[in-house]
Amino acid sequence: MKQQTVKLKWVAFASLLNNTGAAFLWPLTTMYLHNYLGQSLTTAGFVMLVMSIAMMSGNYLGGWLFDHWRQYQTALIGVSLSTLAIFLLIFIHDWPWYAVLIAINSFGDGINATIVNSYGAMVSDHPARYVFNYIYMAFNIGVVIGTLLVGVLLPISVVVVFVAASVFYAFLTILVILTFNVEVGVAKKAQGIKERHKVPRQLHHRWIILVWFILINYITVHLSYSLWESVMAVHMTNMGIPFYAYSMLWTLNGVLIIVGQPLVNKLSPYMRLSTQIIIGLFIFAVSFFLLIFARTLFAFVLDFVILTIGEMTSFAGLPAWITQLTNVNEAGHYQGLLNIMMSIGRALGPLYGGYIIEKGNYQILFLSVFGMMIITLGIICIYLYYLHRIQHQLNLEK
Repeated sequence: MKQQTVKLKWVAFASLLNNTGAAFLWPLTTMYLHNYLGQSLTTAGFVMLVMSIAMMSGNYLGGWLFDHWRQYQTALIGVSLSTLAIFLLIFIHDWPWYAVLIAINSFGDGINATIVNSYGAMVSDHPARYVFNYIYMAFNIGVVIGTLLVGVLLPISVVVVFVAASVFYAFLTILVILTFNVEVGVAKKAQGIKERHKVPRQLHHRWIILVWFILINYITVHLSYSLWESVMAVHMTNMGIPFYAYSMLWTLNGVLIIVGQPLVNKLSPYMRLSTQIIIGLFIFAVSFFLLIFARTLFAFVLDFVILTIGEMTSFAGLPAWITQLTNVNEAGHYQGLLNIMMSIGRALGPLYGGYIIEKGNYQILFLSVFGMMIITLGIICIYLYYLHRIQHQLNLEK
């Protein structure tokens, strides 16, 4: 008989390997297309848009196949596409083949991201809250390793970057082949529903409405976050702050998350998961309001620390909250949607930021994204309060 559980350590290690490999490529693409291949910034932006669309398509297909087809074979398809595309880049990395292969890699990575979260939702020997905090910490370790290595290896040769990324993807493929051959049986699904889905059956569709409010808020969160990856570099350098100081903020972000995420895990006995996430998202939103007044490097560093506190308090818990609000046989679908909303936000953010700055200024931009996040978060709070009242009335009627 095949085992009917999945080990958390392998799911987390898969997240680490996948995101280390991916972290070589996302920060490299615009510069490589423009500086090495001689393409315009408009062309580079279009390629990044195609990468986002490919990743969203992979997110959706991975979730659908996980729920309706075979979980292990879906995982194999994702890692095979990602690894093959990066391996070919070692030998074929001119225009337009680089754009084609990086899009295929993004499609595979979209499947991989959904598969990692979906397998995480199936882990039975730890609470979902602990599982996704652990996976999120592994994700950030991978990002820190990848972004640091690409800075060291790119001056040597871009081929060396592709070789290093291929090594991480190859290890990911081996890991999936050896450890992900898991079939979650009917008994396991029933156990998951019993443990996680304790709300009355008649409330299920209302919880799904709450899930959609969460997903809409998640778009605004990542639309805002993508501003730090795009227009904030220009904003800070315009104020006389050197670019290396901006780039070091991301290393600080990764280190804070790696150190702080285990501390967030300790909140579970004292705070409801939904409360923790709402507080974290509020802190994250406030950091953008404070950017209106930031003028010095110290102010930007302090603001980024506040943003990181909000991020690690909320982001890791969101997949776990989605898991609590949905049935196990819906895991792939809604974990895929969560990744799709992140990709939509990241795709819209630079376009929105550029438009608002062109028509107004940075202060209007920061205030507008703060307003988006607070309004959608307020809707979540109001609807959650409404659901708790209904559930309380149903409990009294029993």
